[in-house]
Amino acid sequence: MKILRISLLLISTVCTSFLISCKDDGVINDLFFPVEDDVELGRQVAEEIAGKPEEFPVLSQTAYPDAYNYLNAMKSEILSSDAVEYADLFPYELKIIDQDVLNAFATPGGYIYVYTGLIKYLDNADDLAGVLGHEIAHAERRHSVNQLKKSLGIQFLISIVAGEGTSDQIAALASNLLALKFSRDDEAEADEYSVIYLGDTDYACNGAASFFEKLESEGAGGGPEFLSTHPSPTNRVADINAKATEDGCDTNPIAESGFTYADFKNSLPQ
Repeated sequence: MKILRISLLLISTVCTSFLISCKDDGVINDLFFPVEDDVELGRQVAEEIAGKPEEFPVLSQTAYPDAYNYLNAMKSEILSSDAVEYADLFPYELKIIDQDVLNAFATPGGYIYVYTGLIKYLDNADDLAGVLGHEIAHAERRHSVNQLKKSLGIQFLISIVAGEGTSDQIAALASNLLALKFSRDDEAEADEYSVIYLGDTDYACNGAASFFEKLESEGAGGGPEFLSTHPSPTNRVADINAKATEDGCDTNPIAESGFTYADFKNSLPQ
């Protein structure tokens, strides 16, 4: 493996030195940074986040078992979709960050973080399932990895995965990940796959659309950072609903019994 890493670094150096365009070639990118490396990259980012409890006050699963059981059950149902390609490869660990922030994000390799502010803002389980589907799609389609390649370079990411990154470099990696702004195409693809994933579940497959509708009705503009500022909420609602119609999937809200979404919200710190 070490020999392979050295070879890839040499190839990357040649590309850089002779201005050969390697970064945008999917085959070359996969050779430099195969999907298996996403897991290690995500793990190191997750460790960085865990080491900063003041900045990222993650709720303990021991202290909030009901909340985590509810959220993990939702995640598991989405991951059961045949369209989720890396469900057996990515760990898809899920954490709740206790901050009044309208946000959620996923690292490469599927470490998912959801803020209590977002959970409390949403009205029902279908809305949150739509958001989770969107974040899972970003990990599955490797959107964040591709963006990090552009901002930090393939050599930087290879050194991190190889265990050669310094603490400052790992911190820079986490900061870059949290500051990512996905392209219009990435956001549209994540919306599309959210519909596809939820189409294999009992959740309304257009769950993300109702979230955008709420943002619009409250004059929230482009929406929270994790869903970018483009395309506009109006266009995204239309596109999500169009995909649901095209696929013929169920758009009826899930019929919950027992521990409901309202119970889930009430189980969080108030």
